[in-house]
Amino acid sequence: MKDQVRYYKPFISPTDPCPPIRVKSYSTPPQLFIPFQPPNWPQFTPFEALKLGTLWPALYSPYQSKSNRSEEGED
Repeated sequence: MKDQVRYYKPFISPTDPCPPIRVKSYSTPPQLFIPFQPPNWPQFTPFEALKLGTLWPALYSPYQSKSNRSEEGED
């Protein structure tokens, strides 16, 4: 699941009055990389599917608050 969060370094202007954010992050949902549903995909149990919000483990993307994400290179 770690590969669903991407990082980039934005341009920091020397004349910007605000303190810079040196590394920014964004989330990429798994359905961006799955063009169609393959046959015989593994499935969660009905109880797990209701709890997690999807029937297929490959499409599960846990929500992680930006304040809880580790910065690039940390772990």
